[in-house]
Amino acid sequence: MNIGLVASLSRPGGNVTGLSDEATELSAKRLELLQEVMPSTKRIAVLWNVNDPAMTSRYREIEKAARILRVEIQPFGVRDPADFDEAFSTMSRERPDALLLVTDSLTSVNRKRVFDFAAARNLPTMYEYGFLVREGGLMSYGPDFDDLLRRVAVYVDKILRGAKPSDLPIELPTRYYFLVNLKTAKDLGLAVPPSLLLRADETVQ
Repeated sequence: MNIGLVASLSRPGGNVTGLSDEATELSAKRLELLQEVMPSTKRIAVLWNVNDPAMTSRYREIEKAARILRVEIQPFGVRDPADFDEAFSTMSRERPDALLLVTDSLTSVNRKRVFDFAAARNLPTMYEYGFLVREGGLMSYGPDFDDLLRRVAVYVDKILRGAKPSDLPIELPTRYYFLVNLKTAKDLGLAVPPSLLLRADETVQ
């Protein structure tokens, strides 16, 4: 989704270039996967950093996808670590069927708290990147985070060698990965459908 920072992906112009993970366009797929794991899902909590415009853009796309899939979104915009406790308290009183975490520095730093809350409340949770599933999250669908970092290093090298950012096209991932943590699913008492496991790129034991 272009929010006006660049003229186009092929020729961004100005001083902005780099990578885009198409996070907003992946929102519907993530919600669909949650529904496949739990067909009875009607309400999904979304936790994101409301102070980050890019993360808020992702949340807006999740809202749009939810309307199409006819699920209710329970929004939890956080601004600092203290807000997580309030969000968890509200989720405990008004329980959602599942949780989707939008990943940035704030939510990533606090990911262990999200893991612990989801485990304590038996709450299936969808993440955006595989490293979160390897650390204990239930599922993720998105680009490979390590590959994105390697590609960033290539851009930095080109610019340090004299390339102009305006001449470097913005790259999109060529593949997205679906990961499932089977241990977390077992701890949640969740039976992941075999058809879904067959589509997983990686299962964490």
